[in-house]
Amino acid sequence: MSEYRVLPGPEHFLPPAAASMGIVLPNPGEAHINGVIVPEEKAMEEAARQFLMARVPTIFPGPLVLWAWNEKAAKKAAAVRHLYETIKECVTPEQKAMLIPMPDYRPKYPKINPEIEINPNHPNLTIWHNKIDACMFVGVHCHQANLSLKIIRGGTSCYTIAMCAQAGHEDAMLSFRDATVEKILRLAEWVKRLKGSVTVRKTAGRSTASN
Repeated sequence: MSEYRVLPGPEHFLPPAAASMGIVLPNPGEAHINGVIVPEEKAMEEAARQFLMARVPTIFPGPLVLWAWNEKAAKKAAAVRHLYETIKECVTPEQKAMLIPMPDYRPKYPKINPEIEINPNHPNLTIWHNKIDACMFVGVHCHQANLSLKIIRGGTSCYTIAMCAQAGHEDAMLSFRDATVEKILRLAEWVKRLKGSVTVRKTAGRSTASN
């Protein structure tokens, strides 16, 4: 068993791919927390806890849920919106829930607007600008999500959650697999259940950026 754990950073300039360090993906009905395989329900509780502890809990929806290219995508988008609204209702006035889209994957040069978008080629800019300390990727193609997750782990202390429609993501601190509308709504229920029982972090965390 690997001793390596996928933890909030900043890790270093070029963090290793978690898979190369022995982290494996969960089987159906399972998830992983910090690279350790756990029952899916335990990960639901931990993800909800991380959202409620964060000063700036944020959801990053990608093209697979942003664009209504079929009925399934539209339903999943509605579930993501419901999760966001639930988080917003359950956090305290000192917290700020955000929903920031990743509408496409093209590099945005000379710069992006970090208040309204995130880009997989430099996601740390959006994390730093908004002082995001916990986030969830959903509806992002796997190769782009993996790129983002590694960059975030390398340069920020943001806690990353991946709600993946495929087999999951080793490079997230917490990852679900086989994402469905029902699974996203279940996470929203966990957020409601834990409301008021979690202590908010004192600070938004560390990063390698000079703010």
